[in-house]
Amino acid sequence: MNMKNALILAAIVEAGTGLAMLIVPAFVWQLIFGEQLTGVGIPVAHVGAIALIGLGIACWPGPPLVGMLTYGALATLYLAYVGFAGSFHGIILWPVVVIHVILTALLVRDVTRMRELRG
Repeated sequence: MNMKNALILAAIVEAGTGLAMLIVPAFVWQLIFGEQLTGVGIPVAHVGAIALIGLGIACWPGPPLVGMLTYGALATLYLAYVGFAGSFHGIILWPVVVIHVILTALLVRDVTRMRELRG
């Protein structure tokens, strides 16, 4: 298996695992760790799932910038959802959301510039 095929396989496995953890986190957690997923572990697992999806996209042939943008946008939306739902929130949740909004906006700008340069 050449390096490009290995990278594609890794991208599929990571993104697939992330998607599974996003959809059925308790089931995947139980399969991997043999323990129940409860409490604050659920949103932590969701953020980890989002990171795995972003990693899978970043590993896919093409610009890794798109993977980071995917992670940033999904993490921003999910953390804001957690804050609005009121289930878990610490003192820096909203500053973290704001930082992710800013970083995501910068990444969108860079992706837009990259596309303009290509065509």
